[in-house]
Amino acid sequence: MADVVTAQGAACTIPTVLTDGERERLARRGRQLEIVTVCWAALEATVALAGAHREHSISLAGFGWDSCIEMLSGAALYWRMTHEMDHDRKHRAERLSLKVAGWCLYALAIYVLIDSVYSLMRGGAETPGWTGMAITAAALVSMPILTRAKRTVAQGLNSRAMMADARQTNFCAIQAGIVLGGLLVRSVLHVGWADAVAGLVLVPFLYRAGREALRGNACCH
Repeated sequence: MADVVTAQGAACTIPTVLTDGERERLARRGRQLEIVTVCWAALEATVALAGAHREHSISLAGFGWDSCIEMLSGAALYWRMTHEMDHDRKHRAERLSLKVAGWCLYALAIYVLIDSVYSLMRGGAETPGWTGMAITAAALVSMPILTRAKRTVAQGLNSRAMMADARQTNFCAIQAGIVLGGLLVRSVLHVGWADAVAGLVLVPFLYRAGREALRGNACCH
């Protein structure tokens, strides 16, 4: 039995005919990617939050909490991929995953905004160590690879939820670059407020990602 995959909302895939076997293969690949996502995000969250507490870094704390959101999103998408062959359950899982991701990103944007402003009012923070730099550098290298793999599955299955998760992973890479830059400036140039400014730069990215997820506009290039 074959399934015709077409774009919903914004056109993001070319209509394709998939057999049940091909759909199951893509769904299995999606589950594997989400297992990698959850395991890596757990490591990121542990290292980043511990480093943020030790080094008094607002943007690194935001990075750590974003990793916690990635764990939640990854778990939801793993569940979504287990229902690929069940039409009704699949679409219910898609809607739930998009809503969870959207509201979590909004909450994270508020957290980063408040803590960044508070840090600026305090006059900055202490010089950071190398823990935060190491974990953000690792994310900057690995997250784009994971993003591309998720997009391949999302486009093959025409899954808006998987595409939203891919965008969340891509945002992790963007966030890692911004946080790493702020930490380097703090460490090398001893500019205490650079970390808080880096946190503020993250806010519009978070807000936009959350808005798009809630609107269901994740399935696009």
